[in-house]
Amino acid sequence: MEKRKSYSELMKTRSVKENPENFMMDVYIQMILDEAWFNHRKKMLEDKINDALDRKDREKFMELSKEYAKWVR
Repeated sequence: MEKRKSYSELMKTRSVKENPENFMMDVYIQMILDEAWFNHRKKMLEDKINDALDRKDREKFMELSKEYAKWVR
């Protein structure tokens, strides 16, 4: 079975000198994906924190708040 390369592995093998336009397009695409993932994760943590507050679950709130603080730095 053929081993597939991950996106990051493919990015490393591409040369800027070969085709700078494609390389820059890949960089922009990666930036968009990273931003989408960050926003998704941030929203998910916010929803869980709000849920913990609604349930008055101090322990879960503290745990999620610490994770959120690390995430948004």
